[in-house]
Amino acid sequence: MPNYYVKHRTTYRYRSKVSLGPHLLTLLPRTTEDQTVRFHRLNTDPPAQISWTQDVFGNSVATAEFQGATEHLEIVSEASVNLTRSEFPILSISAAAIDYPFLYSKDEWIDLGALTQPQYHDPFGVLSRWVASFVADHPTDTLSLLKDLNFGIFDLFSYQSRDAEGTQSPTETIQRGWGSCRDFSVLLAEAARVLGLGARIVSGYLSEPAGAPTGQFEPGSTHAWVDIYLPGAGWVSFDPANRSFGGSNLIPVAIGRNIHQLAPVSGSFSGPSDALANLSVQVSVLKSDGPIHGASSGMTSY
Repeated sequence: MPNYYVKHRTTYRYRSKVSLGPHLLTLLPRTTEDQTVRFHRLNTDPPAQISWTQDVFGNSVATAEFQGATEHLEIVSEASVNLTRSEFPILSISAAAIDYPFLYSKDEWIDLGALTQPQYHDPFGVLSRWVASFVADHPTDTLSLLKDLNFGIFDLFSYQSRDAEGTQSPTETIQRGWGSCRDFSVLLAEAARVLGLGARIVSGYLSEPAGAPTGQFEPGSTHAWVDIYLPGAGWVSFDPANRSFGGSNLIPVAIGRNIHQLAPVSGSFSGPSDALANLSVQVSVLKSDGPIHGASSGMTSY
């Protein structure tokens, strides 16, 4: 199964010296049953005191604390990741959930909690009507319905890369007819929640292994997609920006209820309000046959 070397560099440059506040870094890929992190290294310039914790979703978060003033900040995360997901997954969906609508068990419903609740207001029913247009019959095949929603977003909306912060609401994406991968993920997650299903948004990287469907999003970029919970099958990945499902070409880093919880880097500085001169993000995802040259086995961070 393929190994990937991921390098994620974030660089801030300031017009004058500033004092950096604590920065939260969500850059370590998740370890799951089908994704193994063989190596991780985290560097900052200026150097920082790094401490690690897990948030409520089990994401690994590093807190970087800095001393002194600086005119720049560079954060570089490097990881070696092994993927074992099948390109053509066979899902063991519980018999009771094969057809939609279905009911989660009491425990599932409690544990999924807010992940089943829409996060955006839809006072005029724009989203509800849009979702209803995909439900051909009652009952209908659950997986086919979710694939139709996933593929429908790809087919009906234009992809537009957007570097600016912020995310469109689902109704804005429907009305405008275009969006970024973040916008498409929010739309699909909210559509699943309108159907009463548990959905979480995932951030990470696109590896695009050979044979995977090619969409509108380039490999070697930060990316966002959606996991939807199906009894028996568990969390199933859907990537509306690339018209794919199953997640064989995806490297998850963090999961959350809402997209705003998934910033790879967040922090503050003390200085003039216009001190930030430039922000750049560079991501590379390279297929590798072995470990990184010079890397030790296991994970390190410093």
